[in-house]
Amino acid sequence: MTRRLRSIPALVVGAILLTVLVPVWFPSALLADLLRGRRRLPTVRLLAFAVAWAWVETAGVVVAGVLWVVGRGRHLPAHYGLQRWWAARLIGALRVTCGVRVLVENPEALRPGPTVLFARHASLADSLVSAYAISTHSKVNPRYVLKKELLADPCLDIVGNRLPNHFLDRGATDSAPELAALERLVADLGPDGVGVIFPEGTRANPKKRASALEKIASIDPERAARLGTMQHLLPPRPAGAAALLRGNPDADVVLAWHVGFEGFDTFGGILRGVGNPPAPVRFVMKRLARSEVPVATEANMKVFTEWLDRQWLDLDAEVGRALDERSRHG
Repeated sequence: MTRRLRSIPALVVGAILLTVLVPVWFPSALLADLLRGRRRLPTVRLLAFAVAWAWVETAGVVVAGVLWVVGRGRHLPAHYGLQRWWAARLIGALRVTCGVRVLVENPEALRPGPTVLFARHASLADSLVSAYAISTHSKVNPRYVLKKELLADPCLDIVGNRLPNHFLDRGATDSAPELAALERLVADLGPDGVGVIFPEGTRANPKKRASALEKIASIDPERAARLGTMQHLLPPRPAGAAALLRGNPDADVVLAWHVGFEGFDTFGGILRGVGNPPAPVRFVMKRLARSEVPVATEANMKVFTEWLDRQWLDLDAEVGRALDERSRHG
């Protein structure tokens, strides 16, 4: 409650200030872009998106409040509808303000459920893009594994906690309760449900990749050697993925990768990315039957980890091919 008493007023005040101060920030941002030779005006575009984001977030908080007042604070269909609206409006705002289009390939991979989705993590927008792909295109209901730091976003905080998601404490000294929570999260998934996790645990970049491989090498040199050719993704962390599979023995696995948000893991990277004519973001999914996936029990974790590593190396290669194709046509 204390967190929301800070975050919600800050959101509303921010939305009002960004709107009222358009006559101030617009010419200043425009001048800054022109003086730096940024013909696509990335500062102006990002500030325009910030205005749209702030009002979409504010609207989401208001609707969530109304649902609570009328006694529908735990009505899942209403909140999934609100999540679908939120993701579609923000993706639309990205397209209008920054020229970023999102193309979802093979959305039928998630139907019918239950499924668990293992997705690449490369940018600050991954949760939004995946929610858009899952809710709007695949028309199924996601249950997310997200880091608890995202609770600073008031709309994610309120709606995300009313829906069956788990906000992971990455600093927990005992991982057993967290893994047990992931198993429970997907235990009752139905034909319209998908459990979603980003097995890399954080946004990928070369420095994090080198650090992760060095850490793995100190524990499991064979695994580090196996993953040493990886160029775009981070080594996957198998514990959370395995917990989701243990939680629902019937769920098929869907693997997802995307290209188009490379370098969007920091504000500076986003500014540079928006400053170039953006190619469409491709979000690609592929389904694997559960019979193709090793059991994820503790006794079989070595086999499961090797399988997950092979899938991640395949995704890394697919991302590399997609980026090479963009370079040739871009």
